[in-house]
Amino acid sequence: MNAETPKAAELNLPQAFLLLATNDKDGKPVVPMYALRTTLAGAILAELDLIGAIGLQGKLVRATGTAPETDFQRELELIRGKSRPHTPKRWVSMLEGRAEMQRVYEGMAALGIVEHIGEKHLGLFRTVRYPEKDHAPEAALLTKIQAALGGAPPAPAKADAGTPAPATPDATAPDAKAPDAGTPAPGTPAPGTPAPAKADAKAPDARTTALIALLQAAGLLGKLIPAADKIRASELAKDYWPSRAVEVELRVIRLAEEEEPGI
Repeated sequence: MNAETPKAAELNLPQAFLLLATNDKDGKPVVPMYALRTTLAGAILAELDLIGAIGLQGKLVRATGTAPETDFQRELELIRGKSRPHTPKRWVSMLEGRAEMQRVYEGMAALGIVEHIGEKHLGLFRTVRYPEKDHAPEAALLTKIQAALGGAPPAPAKADAGTPAPATPDATAPDAKAPDAGTPAPGTPAPGTPAPAKADAKAPDARTTALIALLQAAGLLGKLIPAADKIRASELAKDYWPSRAVEVELRVIRLAEEEEPGI
């Protein structure tokens, strides 16, 4: 029987990011909590941008006037209600919070994707974890990301035990010429030329591109897919304003922690 590619449930960007940023087994975040919450705030902005509810006008985020259905109506109304628009970075810092994170987790628990597990300390529920319950949505997300970044590298072909190995050219033969040290090999791109996309890379949809940009901003892309084409990932994420806002806010937080450890 042919294996069928897993199909993801209709996850919004905050759900997709949080699912990938959570350990499947113990249900704990795989990135620092400040990075999790900050990137989640960026994912909320990205979701509202994707559905056409908000957009970047100049350097400020503004509501578009359309009223699409969204799980983030409260955040949309907050943006609409501001008499003075804010920058993306300002909105990331305003939307970041524990309540938003738990609401997104609980939404996935209601879909049967993760499981809500509360742990008691001194008789009280103090910590909550969300281990994975259904792996199909995460598998589908990773498949789409791999396809966008060129997929997993092909395994090297194994030589048949009874087939002799091809002859190795004799480096001392008269007609074997070593290339000059300053002459690039044929087909070598000029310095500074971006590497082309891998042959099996597929043009991703806008939602996958946004997710890749957010994962990269959180420092999570390389952990999920170590063989990911980093140059292509950077090209896909280039100039994407929600992920740029996340990167700037995370940089500010890290600098503040270096100056005052423990804040």
